[in-house]
Amino acid sequence: MSKNIITIEHVTKRFPVGDGEFTALSDINLELKEGEFAGLVGPSGSGKTTLLNIMGSLDSPTQGKAIVMGRNISDLSHKESAQLRNLHIGFIFQVFNLLPVYTVYENVEFALILQNKGSSERKRMVMEALEWVGLENMANKKPSKLSGGEGQRVAIARAMVKRPNIVLADEPTANLDAANAHAIIQTMKKLNQELNTTFLFSTHDEKVMGYLDRIIHLEDGKVALDEIVQPKSIAL
Repeated sequence: MSKNIITIEHVTKRFPVGDGEFTALSDINLELKEGEFAGLVGPSGSGKTTLLNIMGSLDSPTQGKAIVMGRNISDLSHKESAQLRNLHIGFIFQVFNLLPVYTVYENVEFALILQNKGSSERKRMVMEALEWVGLENMANKKPSKLSGGEGQRVAIARAMVKRPNIVLADEPTANLDAANAHAIIQTMKKLNQELNTTFLFSTHDEKVMGYLDRIIHLEDGKVALDEIVQPKSIAL
């Protein structure tokens, strides 16, 4: 039986606004298990990105606990939070954030340099990640020479190259056309099944929702519905 990889216990997050404060999350309770392919769904302002940032140790709750890989992120130092992200968490955003002066290979390799991997091991791992997303023949191209779908596939390779336990994807198909969106989500589904990586999306894209195994609906910073769903059957 799969074990919990993320546990959210009574998490509330408030942000100061003027003389008052804004409650982005209110008493959230969630558990995510190894290998899940799940999504946070809701309108803008519902708390999706805030919750994703807490799970990724980019932020801390005002109240409650966020346990990620067995660690309470509120107890982690800045260095420990960075180490958790470097070793165990991959991020994919709607803006690819590729470094324009570096090649595809160098953009993907960067995550491994942060882990102090040797050059031969980095090369093997980078080329494997590029093969996963079908870009092994574009290793020497610069981001400016890529299409939108190719750029997002590089972002996936960069997130996956270190074989993270968790991938957090914030609106990863928002800037893609339908064909590319389906191709991207199918690539991530394949990696989820082959590597047992836990994927959690923040999305309101119906195309993404069609592939999810679980949909967590957020409204006004609260969980309105948490449902197990039947995803699309795709040839992997």
